[in-house]
Amino acid sequence: MNSAKKYIAEFIGTFVLVFFACGTAAVVGVSGTGYLLTALAFGFVIVAMAYSIGNISGCHINPAVSIAMLVSGKMTLGDFLGYVVAQFLGAIAGAAVLSSFLGSDSALGANNLYNGDILLSLVIEIILTFVFVLAILGVTSKTENSSVAGIVIGLSLTLVHILGISFTGTSVNPARSFGPAIFAGGEYLKNVWVFLLAPLIGGVLAALCYKFLTKDDKQG
Repeated sequence: MNSAKKYIAEFIGTFVLVFFACGTAAVVGVSGTGYLLTALAFGFVIVAMAYSIGNISGCHINPAVSIAMLVSGKMTLGDFLGYVVAQFLGAIAGAAVLSSFLGSDSALGANNLYNGDILLSLVIEIILTFVFVLAILGVTSKTENSSVAGIVIGLSLTLVHILGISFTGTSVNPARSFGPAIFAGGEYLKNVWVFLLAPLIGGVLAALCYKFLTKDDKQG
């Protein structure tokens, strides 16, 4: 597959993720039924994109997923950098369009610290991302899972949101956090580094853990 097409697919996928999922969080809120709707929106976007651009780019639409694939030896450094640039640009574009609809006063579904605590926020995001990326590595490791992989990954993202929304709003995706933070500004932008760093750490840890757990199987 042509690299440019992969990057365009990643741009589109991340745009859709921010516009629809972060947009849902901004429109319905994260309390009451809005809490579940937001979690489902993130999962549904992944399912939709997995079955539309998955055969083109693998539908990472998340630098944490891409870095896990890099560590796992499933993509080159060049493609990793191209994916990440495309993902961030897609997230920024999605947030820009969303902002044009909702106005500059909206937080656009941006993430923020749990009770103002940087360490706790880092830990919860690392754990959430670890679980999410581990699920991705597992379900995509066998070609026979290809028909259901998008559903499993979407449900996994819904799962981590159901818990994580109450803590940090759930990032598990540096690009998804960066786009809205730029336009929301204030504390969201000040603290966005937490949501850039923690998911990347979680993604690397998941890749290393999965390599360790499957090492003997691969050798056999």
